[in-house]
Amino acid sequence: MIISKKNRRIIYENLFKEGVLVAKKDYNAPKHEELDDVSNLEVIKAMQSLTSKGLVKTQFSWQWYYYVLTPEGVDYLREWLHLPSEIVPATHKRPVRPPRPATVRPGAGEGGAYRPPRGDREDYRRKEGGAPGDYKPQFAGVGRGAPRE
Repeated sequence: MIISKKNRRIIYENLFKEGVLVAKKDYNAPKHEELDDVSNLEVIKAMQSLTSKGLVKTQFSWQWYYYVLTPEGVDYLREWLHLPSEIVPATHKRPVRPPRPATVRPGAGEGGAYRPPRGDREDYRRKEGGAPGDYKPQFAGVGRGAPRE
């Protein structure tokens, strides 16, 4: 399909800026949902061309095309758009997280690793007033353990 250079540039710039592109499988849509002045068919066909070259990975789910730029695609688009190597797609940038302050957990103590045994569990296990020592439960007549006649 013949796509004008202006539209191809809009598609490639958006793909390079975001690193991903989404297109609904609607070949008759007059324009793409994210890109102005570009038909949805042109976006799908441009991405199909990049997919066949191995520059974009395509995933199709629930009537939507999901396109992800590969490292080879980044190099190709950087050359096609005449961009310096310092500029990278948004998906290739690591999010900058502020360093977490070093805090001491309450109740950790000095060592932090040793915990004294909890007394409530021992109390539960050593309950008084349980079954007498001569108690023998019988489950005869129920299930597979029934006596044979």
